[in-house]
Amino acid sequence: MNFISGDQVNEILDMQTCIQLMRETLSALSRGEAIQVLRTAMRLEGRNVLGVMPSALLAKNVVGTKVITIVPDNAYKGLPSHQGVVVVFEAETGSLKAIVEGETVTAIRTAAVSAVATDVLSRKDANSLAILGTGVQARMHLEAIRLVRKIDQVYVWDRRLESAMKYSKEMSEKFDIFVVPCATAEEAVKHADIICTVTAAKEPVLFGRHVQKGAHINAVGSCTPDCRELDTELIKASKLYTDRMESANHEAGDYLIPLREGAIDETHLLGEVGDVLLGKIPGRQAGEEITVFEALGLAVEDLAAADFVINQAALREMSR
Repeated sequence: MNFISGDQVNEILDMQTCIQLMRETLSALSRGEAIQVLRTAMRLEGRNVLGVMPSALLAKNVVGTKVITIVPDNAYKGLPSHQGVVVVFEAETGSLKAIVEGETVTAIRTAAVSAVATDVLSRKDANSLAILGTGVQARMHLEAIRLVRKIDQVYVWDRRLESAMKYSKEMSEKFDIFVVPCATAEEAVKHADIICTVTAAKEPVLFGRHVQKGAHINAVGSCTPDCRELDTELIKASKLYTDRMESANHEAGDYLIPLREGAIDETHLLGEVGDVLLGKIPGRQAGEEITVFEALGLAVEDLAAADFVINQAALREMSR
C-alpha cells in the first residue's frame, strides 16, 4: 500500500500551485466534469463529527473519498481540528492509487480555495486583511491571500488575546509584515478590505455593523446548519456565493439561519464561485458591494489535491 505522509504533501504541494489547481477544480465542477455528493457526517460527542466525503474527477480517471474527524475545540488545545486521510482509486479499474494524509491536504486546499474566491470577488485594490481565529487555517489563509492580493496591513483577533499576540509574532517574522493583534473582532475588521473568519464559533463573531463597504469575506469556520460566524445583518447586506449550492443548502448555517428567520430568501445565494470563474454569473460589480464566500469544503477539492500529490510523488520516484 502506498501511503503519502503530511511531510511529503508539504514538500510537493505549494500554495501557489494549489491555488491554480483549485481554480481548475472549481471550474471543472461547474462544467459538470466532476461527481460531488453531500458528505455523510456521523455526530459524536458534543460538536465532534466523523465525516465521509466521496467524489470523482472522471476526466482525470480518479475517484476517492476523504475520511475525516472534525473536533472544533481542538483549536483551543493546540491540536488540528481536522484529521484524516484521502483514499484515491483509479476510476476505470477501481485499483487503489494511494492513501494520502488528509490533515495537510485539507489545510492547504482550504486556504487555496479561499484565495480563488478572493481573487474573483474582492476589489483589485484590496490591501488590508483581517483574520478572525489563530489556528492552522489562520496561518494558511495569510499565506494564501498574500498570493492573490498585495497585502500590506494585517490584523488578527482571537477570543484569547495571548493567542493573537503569539500569532502576530510568528506570522510577522515568517512573512516580514507586521500583524496587528487586536483585543476585539470589531477592531480587527473595521479597516479591512478582506476578512477571513476561521474560528470554531457557534454564534456570530463578525457583525454587519462592523464591516466597511467594499469588503470581501471568506466564511470558513462553520460548516453545519446550526452554527455560524456571520450575523444576519451582514448576510442580508452581502452578495453571497459558495463553493457548492447543494452543500450550502444543507450545511451552511451562515446562510440557513437567516433563511429560517425570514431575513432573506433562497435567491439571496447567488451561485458558485466556479460559475463566476466561467463567466456564467457575475461576481463583484461595484466597489462598495460586500461579497461573502461561504466555504463548505468539498471532497472534489481534496481529491484533486491528493491526486496531484500522488502523481508528482510517482514522477519523483521514477526520476531517481
